[in-house]
Amino acid sequence: MRFHLGAFEERVCRRVAELAATDAASRIWRRDSNLWSDDVAAREVIANRLGWLDAPETMRAHVGEIEGFAQRLRRHEFTDIVLLGMGGSSLAPEVLRTSVLGAHGAPRLRVLDTTVPATIAATEACIDPRTTLFVVSSKSGTTIEALTLYDWAWSLTSTVVQDRVREHFVAITDAGSPLEALARERAFAHIFLNPPDIGGRYSALSYFGLAPAAAAGIDVGRLLDAAAGAAQATRSTESSALRLGAALGELALAGRNKLTFLLTPGAASFGLWVEQLLAESLGKDGRGIVPVVGEPLGSPRVYGDDRVFLYLRLEGDSAGEMDAVVGALAAEGHPILTVDLDTTYDFGREFFRWEFAVAVVGHVLGVNPFDEPNVRESKDNTSRALADLERTHDPAGDGFDDVGPNAIRACGPATGLVDRVAELLGSIRPHDYFATLAYLAQDAVTDAAFAEMRGDVREACRVATTVGYGPRYLHSTGQLHKGGPEQGVFLFVTAGVRHDVSIAGRRYSFGQLNRAQAIGDFQALAGRGRRALWVHLGRDVADGLEQLRQAIAKAAGTASPRRR
Repeated sequence: MRFHLGAFEERVCRRVAELAATDAASRIWRRDSNLWSDDVAAREVIANRLGWLDAPETMRAHVGEIEGFAQRLRRHEFTDIVLLGMGGSSLAPEVLRTSVLGAHGAPRLRVLDTTVPATIAATEACIDPRTTLFVVSSKSGTTIEALTLYDWAWSLTSTVVQDRVREHFVAITDAGSPLEALARERAFAHIFLNPPDIGGRYSALSYFGLAPAAAAGIDVGRLLDAAAGAAQATRSTESSALRLGAALGELALAGRNKLTFLLTPGAASFGLWVEQLLAESLGKDGRGIVPVVGEPLGSPRVYGDDRVFLYLRLEGDSAGEMDAVVGALAAEGHPILTVDLDTTYDFGREFFRWEFAVAVVGHVLGVNPFDEPNVRESKDNTSRALADLERTHDPAGDGFDDVGPNAIRACGPATGLVDRVAELLGSIRPHDYFATLAYLAQDAVTDAAFAEMRGDVREACRVATTVGYGPRYLHSTGQLHKGGPEQGVFLFVTAGVRHDVSIAGRRYSFGQLNRAQAIGDFQALAGRGRRALWVHLGRDVADGLEQLRQAIAKAAGTASPRRR
C-alpha cells in the first residue's frame, strides 16, 4: 500500500508514533475494549464483537465443511444460488460474486438484497426454482428483508417441488436465532451457525462470506490464506493497516472526511462492502467518514478540500484514464492512498486490512466502531408506516401524501420541481455531501441517470455526492446519515409500482414494505432536522427520471456563484 499524504505526512506520522507508543495494535489483539470506550456496558458489547480478529485462522477448520457443502450442491445439479440477505450478510458475497472467477460448472450466485418488486420479479423470471438453492442469511435471524424474501422463495419453490422444498434452502445465522429455529423446524438442507462474536459488517471472512463464495466455485482456502497473512502483518506497529487507520483518522480530524474511492473495473464491487464498513462503524456521535463510491471521474477543480482518495487498482484492468486522474489529483495536493491487487483473491487480504484499519480509526476519532445506535429508529418508523399502509389497504401505487410537505411529483404539469430542487441545492454548504436515496430497481438506466445528476451537483456545488439504493443503504450508510456529521443533503426518489409482488403469509406486499421503508427513513432524517426532499416519479420510471435529471441540471445551472 502506498501513501501520498502531502502536507499531512508529518501529522499522520505523529499519530502512527503515538499508536505505537500506546501499544494500540497489541491492545486490539488482546481485546482491550478500553481502547474504544470508558463505559462499562459499551465495553461488554465490544468484547463480544471482536471475533473477526481470529476468523482467518478459526475458519480454516471449517473449510472442509464449506467445501463439502459446495460439492453436494453440484451433485444436486443446482444451476443457481440466490442469497437472501442484507448488509453484512450480502455485501461480501456480492464482491466475491462479481470479482472472483469461480470454478467451471459451479452454480451462478445471485444476491437478492432488496424489497423492490421489479427486482424480485426479475429474479423470479430468470431462475428455475427446481434447480435453485436459496441461502437465507441473517445474523440476528430477524432481518425483515431476509425473512420476507424467504417467505416469497419458500412459496415459489414449494409449488414446483412439493415435499422436497427443504432441499432447496440453507440458513446462515447465529446460534439461538429465530432463523435457526425456523431452519430446524423446516429441516433445511444445511444450517451454518456463525461464531456469535462476529458483527455483521465484520463477517466477510466467516460463514456469511465464505459459504456463498464456495457454493459459487470460489477457493475459500485461498481467500483465508490471503487474510491470514494480512492478520499476521497487523501485529506489527509498522503495518499498513495501522498506518491506514491513522491516516484516515487524522485526515478526518483535519476536515478531510470524504473518502472517495477510485476503483478499476475488476475491483468496482469492493466499494459496496467497504462503504458499509466505514459508514456504519464510524458515522455516529456527530463524527465519521463519508465513503464516496461510484462517483464519476472529474478534473481536480471539481473536488473540494475535504477529499481523500483511495485508488484500488487490479492488475490487468484498463486504468490509463484513472492513472492520469490520480496523478493530477496528487499534483494538486490531495491525499492519495493506493492499493495494488495482483489477483482478485487479494480481496481476502483487503477484507481483513480494512476491518483492522477501521478499528484503529474508531480509536482515533473517539467512537465505538462496533455498534449502530441510530439504525433502530428507521426500523421502528417503518413498522408504524407499514401498519398504516396495511390498515388503509394502500396498494403502494403513485400516492405519497403520507410523506408530508417535503414531497413533490416529478411528473405532471407545473409541478414546481425545478424550484424545489433548486431550494434543496441552495441549502448546500461547503464540505457538505449530496446523497441520493433511491427506492427503485437498480439497473444500467438508473445508474446512468444518477451518475449524470451527481456530476451536475458536484460541478455546481463542489461537494461529494453519493447514491444509495433502498433498502440496502439502510444497512450501510443509513447509520452515517443519521448519526454522522450534519453535512448531508438528501434526495429521496421513489416510484409507483406497476406490478407488485405478494408475500406468502403476510398481510402486506413487497411494494408496501418498500414504501414503508422509504417513509420510515425519511421521517428519521426529517426528525433530526436533516435537509431532505422526496421526489416521486410515478409509474413511468424512465420518464420521471428524465424529468428529475432535467430539473437537477437546470437547478444546478443556477446554483449560487459563491460555490462555483
